[in-house]
Amino acid sequence: MIKIDVKAFDKILSRIIKSEPGIKKVILADRTGLTIAHVSKFSYYPVDVDGIGAIASAVFCASEEQGKSLDIGALNIVTSEFDDGKIFASSCGQGVLCIITDKDVNIGMIRLVMKSASSELEGVLAEFLGEAPMLTDEDDVLGEDDELKSALGELDKI
Repeated sequence: MIKIDVKAFDKILSRIIKSEPGIKKVILADRTGLTIAHVSKFSYYPVDVDGIGAIASAVFCASEEQGKSLDIGALNIVTSEFDDGKIFASSCGQGVLCIITDKDVNIGMIRLVMKSASSELEGVLAEFLGEAPMLTDEDDVLGEDDELKSALGELDKI
């Protein structure tokens, strides 16, 4: 079984949030919208992290499908600009990295940070989401073939 350091996500996300003064929150979600990890620069900045992660993932995946339909290549970053801030989302393999910023953030720096962090997160996510559960001796009393044969035998009795 591969041992994953769950704190690896927090280390990467913390490095992202410290890279630019205008970053308020960083969220990592999987492609179904489930939040995997998040960090915030300000504890008083109230955000529904799970909701924002789910929406960012959905928006990114929908935009990605548009690009595929139009055959215009791979999607790099989705940027949403609002009166008082910006939201950036980019792919990191099986996940979506979302960065929430103030309105005056250095967009070039955000793009650079996202590109660098996305490739790093992609590897950690692949290990994390691909991890197989560890079987104990009790779980492995019957082999998979034996379990299947046993189940089929029970069905034959009916």
